Order: sequence, then C-alpha cells, then structure tokens
Amino acid sequence: MAASGCKGRLLSFLDYKTEKYIVAKNKKVGILYRLIQLLIIGYILGWVFLSKKGYQEKDEAIQSTVITKLKGVSVTNTTESGVLIWGPEDYVIPPQGEAVLFVVTNFLETPNQKLGYCAESPKVLDGLCQEDKDCEEEKLVVSGHGIMSGRCLRRDENSTGTCEIFGWCPVERKYQRQSLLTNAENFTIYIKNFIQFPKFKFSKSNILETSDVSYLKCRYDEKLHPYCPIFRLGDITARAGYSFTDMATFGGSIGIQIQWDCDLDKGYSECHPQYQFSRQDIATSNKNIAMGFNFRHTRYYKNSAGVSYRSLYKVYGIRFNIMVNGRAGMFNIVPTAISLGSGLALMGAGVFLCDMILLYIMKNGTAYRERKFEGSQQSAGGTSHEKTSLAS
Repeated sequence: MAASGCKGRLLSFLDYKTEKYIVAKNKKVGILYRLIQLLIIGYILGWVFLSKKGYQEKDEAIQSTVITKLKGVSVTNTTESGVLIWGPEDYVIPPQGEAVLFVVTNFLETPNQKLGYCAESPKVLDGLCQEDKDCEEEKLVVSGHGIMSGRCLRRDENSTGTCEIFGWCPVERKYQRQSLLTNAENFTIYIKNFIQFPKFKFSKSNILETSDVSYLKCRYDEKLHPYCPIFRLGDITARAGYSFTDMATFGGSIGIQIQWDCDLDKGYSECHPQYQFSRQDIATSNKNIAMGFNFRHTRYYKNSAGVSYRSLYKVYGIRFNIMVNGRAGMFNIVPTAISLGSGLALMGAGVFLCDMILLYIMKNGTAYRERKFEGSQQSAGGTSHEKTSLAS
C-alpha cells in the first residue's frame, strides 16, 4: 500500500493541468477584479507609455563637447602692484576654454620674494618656538615655507617666537577680506555645447542655427531667451541661490548642468537643452571652514644683477564645472512589445489574486473549488471521465 501510494504521488508530477473558467455570481469579487483591471490599464497607459515612454528605444550614451569663452575687463589698484587692467587672459585659468575653468575674483600678492633668511609665519604651528633648540637646523617646517636655520626669533624673552627659515622671503602676508575684481559679476561666459546620440545618429548644439548676427548679443533667460548661450556670472550664482559678492571674496564652486532629454519622435526642433545651476563646495547654505576655493601660483623674473625674484599670488575665485547629461528616445516595436507583455502579465496577477480570494477566503470557497477543479483520466482501452457536478 505504501509503495503504491508513493508511486501515485510520483506519477502525479506527470499530470498536466489546464485552466477551467467558472462564472461566479459574486459582486464583491467582480468589482475588485474590474478595479484591478482599471488600475493596471491606467498604469500601462499613464505611467509606462505616457510618462516613461515605454514604446521607445532609449540611448543614454550621450557624446558631448564643451567650449567656453569669457569676456569682461576689470581694474585693480593695490599697494603691491599698483593699477592693473585684468582681461580674460589674466583671470581665466586655464585660458583654453574647457568644461572646467576658474575665474579669478580676488587675490593676495606677496611681491619681490627672493631666496634668503626670514621668520616663519606665526600661522604655521610647527614653526613656533621658545628657544633655539625648538628649531632643529636643516629641518623642513611642516606645512611651512622653508628649512629651519636653528635660530628662534622672538621679540622678548617672555613671548613666543617663530623659527628662522631659509626660503622665499618674505613669507606670504595676511589676507585682506575684500573682493578686488569688483565688477567680475558682469563678466560673461559663452558656452558652446555639441551633443550626439550615436545610436540614432542624431546631433545638435545649444546654439540656434540662424544667420541673425544680433543673436549672440543676448543674455540667457529661461523664459525670454532659453536658447541664449551667453551667461552673466552674477546671474549664474544668483540662480544657484548665492550672492556673487560673498563668493567672489572667498571663492567657491558652481556646477552648470546641461540636460538634454530628447523625444526624437517629435522631431529635431523639439530637442532643447535645459540648464540647472548649483553650488558644489558646501553641502548646506551654512558657512563652514571648508567652503570657498583658492590656490597659489607664482611669476618669476630676474633683476639686472641676475638675482631671481618672484611674486606669489594666492588667488580666490569661482570654479565652474560644466556637466552634460542626456538621453534620447525613438519608437521601436521591441520595447513596445515588451511593455505590452509586462502589462498582460500583470493582468494575470489580478486574476490570480481574485481566484485566491474566491476559492480560499470567501465563506463558500469549498463549493467554488469543487466546481473549478476536476480530473480527467485516459485508460489504455479508451477514454473515461470523472467529473464533478457543475450545477450552480
């Protein structure tokens, strides 16, 4: 008996089950089923096809080139340098016009440095001393400006001094907290962006194809001139939510995002660039010690006697990072069929859910199960059927 029972269970794996439909006169389950169908149809039409454009083939491998050019002139008048005229060749680093560039808005100059002996800056903690033994000879000053000579320079016996160093003297002076290139917010940046979606062999630029020579006299405005490629620096920082004056003093980093979302089914003229601006050097609107952007560079020269001198510049400014992202879509039968197939599969899930409620949760589920499931068996000599009653 046990052997025959195991044999029967093993053979049951070879049974084939086919669907059988029963019309259940149950309004609650019927309403639930229609609601599920409506929700699935709304999801397929509204979300999959209209919102996500599931009928399109997508290309997100955008190829992009960015070329920039700045214009504007400023005047500075400092004790160290006197009157200077600053053009793009002076305040743009690097000057070639790349996707990442730095615009000088403020600077600190330490002129006429030459190699010699002088006191280390009191801001350098490793250079502070009380006596000569604190300044080990020929030891490099950590985060300092030179090599210790072995002498401790103090104003009097009770004060803390600084080690004498051999380096470029005098060392960098203190910072003056004001923006020197006062009209830098009126400088303009001309951004040329060329993009291509290789899958569709589609290419375009953010510059209008026009012969109107007055076109490039515009200034970008998202409503009045959305296709203008010329941006005023003060407007860029304002759109990022910050004051240009504050950023010009301490420096900062601005991200310019160019987004291309192109529905190629609508035609060439409907593919437009969208610009977004954000500040990148701080995580929140609160000021902190890590905010701002600056670096140092030098200019070397020799006097008539052949002695080498240099001017040290600590420059503050705004770093612009131009980023390009995008995707394009075009109708294709393959993604359309996949989206429709996914929708039909969801319809089957609705049927399964209603069957589970009808057969296993409703009070008269046993009666429904008896009518839904029946066995069919074919003998060697012919066909015989064992059926359950289908009377309602």
